Amino acid sequence: MHAPNQISLAAKASGEPEFREIGVGPWEETHPGEPRPDDSASPNYDARFDTELLDAGDRRNVLDRYRYWSVQAIKDDLDVRGRHDFEVAVENWTHDFNIGSMVRTANAFQAKRVHIVGPHKWNRKGALMTELYQHVEHHPSIAELVECWRNRIAGEIAAERARAAAAAIHIHEYGSNTAASDGQPFIPDSFSAGSIGGISPVQTAMTELADADNHVKELQAARVIALDIIPGAVPMETYRFPKRCLLLFGAEGPGLSQKALDLADDVVYISQFGSVRSINAGAAAAVAMHAWIAQHATINHD
Repeated sequence: MHAPNQISLAAKASGEPEFREIGVGPWEETHPGEPRPDDSASPNYDARFDTELLDAGDRRNVLDRYRYWSVQAIKDDLDVRGRHDFEVAVENWTHDFNIGSMVRTANAFQAKRVHIVGPHKWNRKGALMTELYQHVEHHPSIAELVECWRNRIAGEIAAERARAAAAAIHIHEYGSNTAASDGQPFIPDSFSAGSIGGISPVQTAMTELADADNHVKELQAARVIALDIIPGAVPMETYRFPKRCLLLFGAEGPGLSQKALDLADDVVYISQFGSVRSINAGAAAAVAMHAWIAQHATINHD
């Protein structure tokens, strides 16, 4: 457990302000008399719970449903629930202090992956440990990252095309062997009898085919998007983000490298109306990620 921040302790000692307590205390205090979920003999045993957190309490900056859960259990649950289809990449050539903030925002908006380009060492203070819940990958260069990402997309396209081909074969096998007089596929009684919930194997295969085709279209529309203010860039307010995309962010001040801009499919900027040329890199990343969320995410308040 981390020691309390000295500034927070001094503020508390002054009598102002009063701090709202975050999280929960030890299990015995918050759930008196209830069996501990880390006890394998307990009827409510759950391997996701962390013994140390149950003993000491959980004051982490996590959702209430994750109280007392281990880091790995939370990360696994985020994967099961499904991460969003955008990925975030940050160039780390200047050891920018904003990287931690970007990682934290990527966690808040449930990015599929976070990529750090350049040295492995980066300022984690602003991330507030959220990098533990993310899939974080390191790349020696922006060229290697983009090539890796495009290869991953190509592999997913190949997999979806194979799924579509298998579904088409099933449709042919189930529905085309026997045809009705009007030329429409005829579903034999044996197939109807084997239906699940009133849905025949043909209907299931057709749904599978349509789903695979839709995924192929999404993947073919995937783009590498650089966030920077340069001539020819598109204002974010008018830009339609593709569902699958890799968002590239640069360092505070210099922005993205020329190589990153060259490799990007699109360059997008945030419209500004004051006297400064750009906003904080961490803030810009948050705005861009939320723009994707506003266009594609399904809001779930669970």
